[in-house]
Amino acid sequence: MYTVLICDDQPDIVSALKIYLAPEGYRLLEAYTGAQAVETVQREEVHLILLDVMMPEMDGITATAKIREFSNAPILLLTAKSETEDKVLGLNVGADDYITKPFVPVEVLARVRSHLRRFAQLGSKTPEGDWELTIGGISMNDRTKTVTVEGEAVNLTPTEYSILHLLMNNPGRVYSTKALYEAVWQEAALGSEGAVAVHIRHLREKIEINPSEPRYLKVVWGQGYKLEGSR
Repeated sequence: MYTVLICDDQPDIVSALKIYLAPEGYRLLEAYTGAQAVETVQREEVHLILLDVMMPEMDGITATAKIREFSNAPILLLTAKSETEDKVLGLNVGADDYITKPFVPVEVLARVRSHLRRFAQLGSKTPEGDWELTIGGISMNDRTKTVTVEGEAVNLTPTEYSILHLLMNNPGRVYSTKALYEAVWQEAALGSEGAVAVHIRHLREKIEINPSEPRYLKVVWGQGYKLEGSR
């Protein structure tokens, strides 16, 4: 059973999200401030976090940064349409995605299912046997869900891992932002492609010696992204 933490300072929003998610059989936890969310993730095994941006005591951006110090559980920010800068800032500090208020129930369910599926794939480690992909100095073992660069382990979020896994399985293939989003998030982009650029930048910072002059993860201007090298 997956555990989902819902954090918003408005109890009616927490209640509405619980109504959407309860039929999925998730264990649902509640928090009403960013500080409560951080404490809950430290205390409980949480698999996904729905986190409001604008909250008293500690906002969702600060809470995201603190949670990322000890957890790689997917974080979906709850934002208003006008909070564009907060969406970008949230992604920059480690959020995986965002959901815009007012919520459309089918969108909430789709996003939650997609991120939980990706998190489960990253966390389901099978010690026996090997399934490795190697391109240049990057090695990925998809059974143990580990990635090394020049022999050094790197810690990827589930979304970063999924992007790298897709590109390493298709070296040289150019993915448009829309195609990459739909392949990794497994849903229609619908204007959410901006999240891809942020995750690509984070991924570069972890796998490239010089992220500003990438050896592997390249932009093909006007077309998209590709991983350069051969398997």
